[in-house]
Amino acid sequence: MSSNEALTQAQQWSQALEQALSEGDIPSAMQLFGEESFWRDLTALTWNLHTSEGREDIGNMLLGVDRGAWPRNINVTSANEVDGVIEAWYTFENDAIQGLGLFRLRDGLCWTILSTAQSLREFPEPAGRLRELGAEHGSSMSKENWLDRRVAQQQSLGITEQPYTLIIGGGQGGIGLAARLKRMGVPGLVIDKHPRPGDQWRSRYHSLALHDPVWYDHMPYIDFPDHWPVFTPKDKMGDWLESYTKLMELDYWSLTEATSARQDPDGEGWVVEVVRDGVPLTLRPTQLVLATGMSGIPNIPKYPGADIFEGEQNHSSTHPGGEHYAGKKVVVIGANNSAHDICADLVQNGANPTMIQRSSTHIVKSESLMKHVLGGLYSEEALAAGIDHNKADLIFASIPYKVLPEFHKPAFAKIRELDADFYKSLEDAGFDLDFGDDDSGLFLKYLRRGSGYYINIGASELVADGSIALAKGEVSHLTKNSVVLADGTELPADAVVYATGYGSMNGWAAKLISQEVADAVGKCWGLGSETTKDPGPWQGELRNMWKPTKVKNLWFHGGNLHQSRHYSKYLGLQLKARYEGLETPVYALAETYHQS
Repeated sequence: MSSNEALTQAQQWSQALEQALSEGDIPSAMQLFGEESFWRDLTALTWNLHTSEGREDIGNMLLGVDRGAWPRNINVTSANEVDGVIEAWYTFENDAIQGLGLFRLRDGLCWTILSTAQSLREFPEPAGRLRELGAEHGSSMSKENWLDRRVAQQQSLGITEQPYTLIIGGGQGGIGLAARLKRMGVPGLVIDKHPRPGDQWRSRYHSLALHDPVWYDHMPYIDFPDHWPVFTPKDKMGDWLESYTKLMELDYWSLTEATSARQDPDGEGWVVEVVRDGVPLTLRPTQLVLATGMSGIPNIPKYPGADIFEGEQNHSSTHPGGEHYAGKKVVVIGANNSAHDICADLVQNGANPTMIQRSSTHIVKSESLMKHVLGGLYSEEALAAGIDHNKADLIFASIPYKVLPEFHKPAFAKIRELDADFYKSLEDAGFDLDFGDDDSGLFLKYLRRGSGYYINIGASELVADGSIALAKGEVSHLTKNSVVLADGTELPADAVVYATGYGSMNGWAAKLISQEVADAVGKCWGLGSETTKDPGPWQGELRNMWKPTKVKNLWFHGGNLHQSRHYSKYLGLQLKARYEGLETPVYALAETYHQS
């Protein structure tokens, strides 16, 4: 099929949808969708992140939102056909937003459709022709320049002027969201306990670098330059975040820790107690965002004998670096990303690590991931084909989570075949491998509670050749100088590193606010996919991330750099709409979910 034929079919389908919606004829609109069909909406219709699955669910969604939220002025801008599926980009609008989306047709009916809010119609970002002048000329000139106004604003913030949004957590998530809000004109403040922006990265172990490639990791608005390394070293990332914070003119308080928060009894917002560089302050934001990453409080198992162990014990989040353990025996409990990185770091610094693998791990070579999975969207080749990271984000987002395995199984099957010798070397060393419960590989493992994988940047070869010793099984207890497994194996140890992961993000809500509030929110992250790490019920979207929760004006923001960048846009628009007083009726507010 030619591109013109694909465009014609896509236009005919979109015109039929718009006609049905203009007449309020939802049954006719439903018939334009296949029996297996998905409508993924990011803030545009539902003021939520929501996926409707199947004709009936799509019809319920359309009937459940205000009629003014239905898409109109649908304009198909391009279309092409691949393997019998027509993919079409389109723009649209409704009463509140200007939108952009992508739909796929199979046999003339819609299979998947993505609708995303790109801007608020009444309150567009001041970019391009709408940018501010930056200077006053003629008789209206003021003695105050930009710096004078900036200093005055910083001095009043939190004292005489309260931030509309308080973001707790100054990593890439908090900083990226603050940049979105700054551009949207929403008063926001980021607080972080570290001395400088980026110190979360600088404080990690010496050899740490990003496992994701640079094309996948850009921040909102400011891209990494084209000479930037493919895998960003931790200190370089720290410097970037510090510079980004200054360039984007973000209100960022370092050396500031939130000690408690409670819902304001006299208003709709929050009362947050903080200590800023030793000085107690009370902040009263309307919106509270926990941007503490996708993970919660470090999970440290309580093994018998831990209190008598004579060596050092650290969680992976506080690992001091391999140079601290030169010549020592270090037992690392865990076999996922952090465990591999730490073990490699120990080997490089002359320590003797033993990795304890308690359950199987998904391993994928970084270069294989880039070539066979990410390369079509995030790479130099993708850029040359006209796909920058913003377009790639939308293509990725257009694949509903329910059908994501269909897209990824072939790629990971190919990786498994091409890297067969690599995987055999790990199996020969006794390492237990898996490709997920349904062989869909990395991304579903990550979304299903974010555990059980390692993107290999060299540590796997050290496991295969024995440089990193491998032990398998559950830990029974610790002695004064060893770790003992359930089968009786005793591992001599001068130090123990717990690479044992983190709890749910709502653990931060329990610690900062109350257990009752955390329980009202429920778990964060995971899809309810009925897999080992991610039991049901099925959610269709990640639990409580970047969208309204059961606790009013409490939000959760986190994830890797890609997710923090992309989804900060929709969270920012939701906050902007509320700041401007727009009606934001939320469709299908997530049910509270508690994992047993």
